[in-house]
Amino acid sequence: MPFLQNRKMTRQIRVGDVPVGGMAPISVQSMTNTRTEDILKTVHQINDLEEAGCEIVRVAVPSLEAARAITAIKKGIHIPLIADIHFDYKLAILAAQSGADGLRINPGNIGSKDRIKEVVDCAKDYGLPIRIGVNSGSLEQDILDKYNGVTPEAMVESGMRHIELLTDLDFHNIKISLKASDVYRTLTAYRLLSSKVDFPLHVGVTEAGSLYPGIVKSSLGIGMLLSEGIGDTIRVSLTRDPVDEIRVAYEILSALNLRRRGPEIISCPTCGRCSIDLFSIVEKVEDALKNSRVPIKIAIMGCVVNGPGEAREADIGVAGGKGIGILFSKGQVIKKFHESELVDVLLNEIASFEKNHRKGIL
Repeated sequence: MPFLQNRKMTRQIRVGDVPVGGMAPISVQSMTNTRTEDILKTVHQINDLEEAGCEIVRVAVPSLEAARAITAIKKGIHIPLIADIHFDYKLAILAAQSGADGLRINPGNIGSKDRIKEVVDCAKDYGLPIRIGVNSGSLEQDILDKYNGVTPEAMVESGMRHIELLTDLDFHNIKISLKASDVYRTLTAYRLLSSKVDFPLHVGVTEAGSLYPGIVKSSLGIGMLLSEGIGDTIRVSLTRDPVDEIRVAYEILSALNLRRRGPEIISCPTCGRCSIDLFSIVEKVEDALKNSRVPIKIAIMGCVVNGPGEAREADIGVAGGKGIGILFSKGQVIKKFHESELVDVLLNEIASFEKNHRKGIL
């Protein structure tokens, strides 16, 4: 895993039972889009997120009812829950009292130093970390005036100001995020902040958009930072079902050889030589394996001539064309069969691989 060699050593904190920072695995987060007050829907969505691999979940707490709902929500889930608070310090305190495992605040909009101190004292009492969340759209007016608008330097100054507010209160159980909706400002801000502090960093590109632009922005922003050793926990922000955020996050981690969760499927982009419905085959296999957790590299290729050679690193692969299908492993052909059996043969071989993996044979 080459990128772990240059990973910055940060302080380690814990969100519930999940370590963040130091050399702990880079954790994957998401946020619910249900009304937190709707306990059943929120619990259901969090359980779906957990099944997909989410390790820390955040919920919006805009009201007293939402803060109180945390108690019941916690009884139905298994992963740590962070309460997202804006403006009202009393909601942060009630969320902590209701069982939240962490708080996400922007100290600049919580109010006076006395109110910030009350939140910090409560976090100390309950042993909770606080994430300082700075977004490009919520910077203080004096900082905007100083830098003539939202710049990476302005974001970092805001973050440093908030860090000082908490550390002056002898509170160091902190992680930090500096998010913008564009890649350049996000990258530059995190790089600058990372050079100044050793607190763990929560990395993401905020308001990244719908599926395709969101994936591209997040992959560039998060991926480039992780490749430089910056980042301890991540969230991909998409205007989608939050379960999709988890899948993209793990794809980023897998592409960087940082973490693997479940199968990796490689497939050719198709060309004029492809005579099978490769798109449909890949979709069927992906759907069948969506809940698999076994780390296996699978190849699905559209050419029986070049397929095994081009995908020689695959644990298991198939290729098809002109009525013939072949099954191969590590570039070596295992058997031939009729092209119509491609999906069934592949899934059966994967099931055998997973069974041996669980037994420790592989």
